[in-house]
Amino acid sequence: MDIPRIFNISESAHRIHNPFTPEKLATLGAALRLESGTRVLDLGSGSGEMLCTWARDYGISGVGIDMSQLFSEQAKLRAEVLGVADRVKFIHGDAAGYVADEKVGVAACLGATWIGGGVVGTIELLAKSLRPGGIILIGEPYWLQVPPTEDVAKGCLAGSISDFLILPELIASFGDLDYDVVEMVLADQEGWDRYEAAKWLTMRRWLESNPGDDFAKEVRAQLTLEPKRYVAYTREYLGWGVFALMAR
Repeated sequence: MDIPRIFNISESAHRIHNPFTPEKLATLGAALRLESGTRVLDLGSGSGEMLCTWARDYGISGVGIDMSQLFSEQAKLRAEVLGVADRVKFIHGDAAGYVADEKVGVAACLGATWIGGGVVGTIELLAKSLRPGGIILIGEPYWLQVPPTEDVAKGCLAGSISDFLILPELIASFGDLDYDVVEMVLADQEGWDRYEAAKWLTMRRWLESNPGDDFAKEVRAQLTLEPKRYVAYTREYLGWGVFALMAR
């Protein structure tokens, strides 16, 4: 069980696998007013930066699940480096359908709502692990401006324009599901640049170290195309944010 190899390569140097900077992640933790001892579930936990830094800074405990074997191992190492390995646990596995054994105060899925088949299904899944009065965190893209054509949407790596909403519509959609939006932290352009552009140097270094690898042709193609695609499409049209929800 693993994610496509291109992601394990291109994001192997990332600690955060979305457009958040460490400062944004810290802002989110502070905004939630996390209390020491709060249990957090993170579906699609990547390299574990959220759980590890929040355990260090706010005294939370928690569990993260991710399909990438590499990222899961990196998460365990990060927990050891930050001295929180006794408070956070990382599982290499499929987060789809995962329900915590013990109810949590915060249930999160940041940028991986495919786990539940979309935003609605992911919220329903996270709610199964949440204690009464707890908070659901959803990290999701939204259109900064609606793409003029379907080709532009695909340039943003969306399947179609209908894959995402503009921000007011996304916020309204949570209300339609009978949830209050109680906080939000939005990525900025610097966060997007750090997330996307950092992949390019990682891919170039990988190519230099693995010239004979059968996968090198695909990595080379990705490195050649991605800078232009990103600045022409994603950087102009796509936003991303984390939204904190509480059931009404």
